[in-house]
Amino acid sequence: MKNLIVALYDRFIRDALKFLVVGGAGFVIDAGVFNLMRVGATGHGHFFQGPIGAKIVSVAVATIVTWVGNRYWTFREHRRQNYLLEFVEFTAISLAGLGLNLLCLWVSHYLLGFTSLLADNISGTLIGTVLAMVFRFVLYRYWVYGHYRKDGLTAVKDREARAATAAIYESESDASHDRFATGSLPVVGDAD
Repeated sequence: MKNLIVALYDRFIRDALKFLVVGGAGFVIDAGVFNLMRVGATGHGHFFQGPIGAKIVSVAVATIVTWVGNRYWTFREHRRQNYLLEFVEFTAISLAGLGLNLLCLWVSHYLLGFTSLLADNISGTLIGTVLAMVFRFVLYRYWVYGHYRKDGLTAVKDREARAATAAIYESESDASHDRFATGSLPVVGDAD
């Protein structure tokens, strides 16, 4: 049982806790920038002072901050060399998560008829945020920062380790034979 808990922590819980910290910072930044824009901190009478414009700016700033936090802290061992593609994928998942959040709000407010401020906060802020958070975490962890990505740092280090092993031995079959003889198992994908 202890081994199962340690394995769960190493593979999932540690990343989930870091993700929650980064997401919490993103939430505070989103709310702070949104409210600053709405009260006129950047001037009055322009599109970005309205709710839609302010939300566009606040989500954009929060997305950049959470991408940096997840790239360099939460999923640092799986970040990718092609950071632009990683950022585009991260942003796409962030926007899809925002869509889930808005969908919960829309269903509650317009479809089910719960129109009070409390109902909007429960459906949009509470339920929508929880569903969007789970969605984002799963897709960030297993798609954007998936350990199998060819340009991920884990994959690059694995290729470098295989190259170093091959440099020690005269042939790949000698390396495989030595690993078998010493009891170490080959890494998945070793037969490239």
